[in-house]
Amino acid sequence: MKRKFAAAIALMACVASTPLVARDIAVAAGPGAQERLQEALIVAQPGDVVKLGEGRFALTDGLSLDIAGVTVKGAGPDKSVLSFAGQLAAGEGLLVTSDNVVLRDFAVEDSKGDAIKSKGADNIVYHNIRVEWTGGPKETNGAYGIYPVESENVLVDSVLVIGASDAGIYVGQSRNIVVRNSIARFNVAGIEIENCFNADVHDNVATKNTGGILVFDLPNLPQQGGHNVRVFDNIVAENDTPNFAPKGNIVASVPSGTGIMVMANRDIEIFDNVFDGNGSSNIMVIGYRQKYDDAKYQPSVRNVRISDNAHGKT
Repeated sequence: MKRKFAAAIALMACVASTPLVARDIAVAAGPGAQERLQEALIVAQPGDVVKLGEGRFALTDGLSLDIAGVTVKGAGPDKSVLSFAGQLAAGEGLLVTSDNVVLRDFAVEDSKGDAIKSKGADNIVYHNIRVEWTGGPKETNGAYGIYPVESENVLVDSVLVIGASDAGIYVGQSRNIVVRNSIARFNVAGIEIENCFNADVHDNVATKNTGGILVFDLPNLPQQGGHNVRVFDNIVAENDTPNFAPKGNIVASVPSGTGIMVMANRDIEIFDNVFDGNGSSNIMVIGYRQKYDDAKYQPSVRNVRISDNAHGKT
């Protein structure tokens, strides 16, 4: 049985985010959904559950949650759909800035910017969520699907992300992370761990992206020195989608056909993954090659262990 050093962290996040006494605040789809749903997120108190009814919520602006200890729960990712096709501004679909939040059992479609972003939100759980840009891979799609940053104790479990123009599942500048049991397809980067400490990425499927799984460390960010990342028991296959990232994005340089790319990190383990049909490279380990002016930044990659992976055709 494999040792999963982040399992206890993930369990702690789940427990911390589960209300002991919950008041249900039901929000139905239909006319006025924008105002009614945002009001529910404003009036919710710690321990409350904002329950999304079945149907499509036609939204014209982003939503925000800044109350700790709230659960947002739908009837399922194909039953409760937050549609931002009519969004007027290019912000996030949903922005969370509070701790001990659970997001589960709903979908976000066609946000103008990032689909779900959480910032400085410790002990956050994303579970059984679908994010999709329904028009297929396009440069004009939002950059990130699931997007927690600057957080501790992050659990991303059983999510599906399709069509992000940067990364489908992205965790940045965070500590103690688990990304598991998820599917990323037709994104530029399927799963990206960037400038993070202590992450397990396992039992996921990354397919039909430009690059399947990226582990990056970049300059000029508040948290640097990414390390202690394990990527294991994933299926990384047929990542052959042409790169559709906007010019200037760091992932715009990722070659189509990349399985796993590690850049400028240390203490990385890549093991027991299955690779097949990635046309450029199953595993790529590189230093940071662009110019930078950050005196603290370390562009080299150190102590990467690769073992017991299964390689099919490339």
